[in-house]
Amino acid sequence: MTAPTSSDSGRPDNPAYAEWRERYDAANLRDKPFETMSGVPVEPIYGDGPYPGEYPYTRGVYPTMYRSRLWTMRMFAGFGTAEDTNARFKDILRNGGNGLSTAFDMPTLMGRDSDSPWALGEVGHCGVAVDTLADMRDLFADIDLSAVSTSMTINGPAAVILGMYIAVAEEKGIAPDQLAGTIQADIFKEYQAQKEYIYPPRPSVRIITDMIQYTSAEMPRWHPLSISGYHIREAGSTAAQELAFTLANGFAYVEAATAAGVDVDEFAGRLSFFFNSHSDFFEEIGKFRAARRIWARWMKERYGAQKERSMLCRFHTQTAGVSLTAQQPEINIARVAIQALAGALGGTQSLHTDSYDEALALPTEKAARIALRTQQIVAHETGAADVIDPLGGAPYVEWMTDEMERQAEAIFAHLDDIGNGSILEGVYAGIESGYFVGEIADSAYRFEREVNNGNRIIVGVNDFTDGDDGEQHILRIGPEAEEYQRKRLADIKLERDDDAVAAALDAVTAAAADPTVNVMPPIIAAVKTYATLEEVVMAMEKVFGTYVEKAVL
Repeated sequence: MTAPTSSDSGRPDNPAYAEWRERYDAANLRDKPFETMSGVPVEPIYGDGPYPGEYPYTRGVYPTMYRSRLWTMRMFAGFGTAEDTNARFKDILRNGGNGLSTAFDMPTLMGRDSDSPWALGEVGHCGVAVDTLADMRDLFADIDLSAVSTSMTINGPAAVILGMYIAVAEEKGIAPDQLAGTIQADIFKEYQAQKEYIYPPRPSVRIITDMIQYTSAEMPRWHPLSISGYHIREAGSTAAQELAFTLANGFAYVEAATAAGVDVDEFAGRLSFFFNSHSDFFEEIGKFRAARRIWARWMKERYGAQKERSMLCRFHTQTAGVSLTAQQPEINIARVAIQALAGALGGTQSLHTDSYDEALALPTEKAARIALRTQQIVAHETGAADVIDPLGGAPYVEWMTDEMERQAEAIFAHLDDIGNGSILEGVYAGIESGYFVGEIADSAYRFEREVNNGNRIIVGVNDFTDGDDGEQHILRIGPEAEEYQRKRLADIKLERDDDAVAAALDAVTAAAADPTVNVMPPIIAAVKTYATLEEVVMAMEKVFGTYVEKAVL
């Protein structure tokens, strides 16, 4: 028995299918047989349109999706010193990873140097410490930045970290327009969920619009903003809240950039998103499909985007760190595999799979390799990458997609209302009133109450608890990383030209004080003098001040 062909289905008589088939472009397909393990050929798509690569992109942002190119296997890594993380990066690339994602330690995320009193005991523990250009140089030593895409998860001091990355690339002879990657920079979700902010919301958004303007002009392959729902979900939101808050933040950034004079089609095509893939398999797939449809419709109908690329919701996915358990940690491998499969079936553009030991510590090299191998199994052994949107048309999946959209639209309507017709002002108002924090807290409380009363089973935690084998081998970051980093920073401060540093920092402050000046060029100039991360952050802090969250009762 052979598989039904397109001629069997009669779809060539459908003009929409015929048009899609022309866009499909079989010449760009991966060199492999698209067939089941038993040798049965499979079609690229089943069911009715709209088809992949067609507005509103519910079934995928590209006509061929994974038939042409698998998702980027972008593994998150960062710990200890820059040299430590550089070694892990190289191990990821040797083992088949094709994109890098950088985790920074807490002092770096908060814009503080390793010698700050705030940094004591935290240097290198939850990511890599980056204080100066020298650290960024070591972080990417012997890695061709023109051949690999790099993601950097950092927000408050994102402009400074981007400046260091540009400066290191220039040292390697790589111009900014050759760099490919993403810097997160999404500050709204910090006020809503993760709390790693520095400046108040409005000046923070000014810095982001400056980054958008700079990269639009100088870095066409770079994504200046990755709008993140991941951390919103990790804080306890529902899937629909993650979807709605994330896309609302995206709409808000679009409004901010267009208000600053940037045409929507000049930058929207280089915005990207970052979603969580949690354990409710079909809910996650519905969320991903709804995200594409909502973003396309709003960009076209509300914000007047003309270019197709401006309407594409392209996103990175990470499996749910909050779902990992310290109890029986090996079974997290199964959780991660299911969540990774949901990300693939949902049409993600890149994927990070968590390591099974991350509820205990930063992942060991072995655990990180298993996580990468999990992606490779999904890609090469399950058949999930051979058919585009294989669950599309299933009644439950289509209902879930519609339900995610319905719940998200209700939240957009609320934000539009409190913002007097502006999603940007609605997001500002929601931050100031504690709306986002309160909604997430309520959802987190409901979930934990269900776990505690046994109405929701977490395997190994509140049921099926036998089989915990005790202590695991985990990665430990000793005090020597902090000692090394503090000494290195002291040496750099002794060797640099203090007058040049002072002048460069004054230029950063002056740029921050003048809304008509883009802050990126003086930041890049400052890091080249070995001004530290904290010094550049504080140079802008003189103008912008710092943010103190209001208590929400």
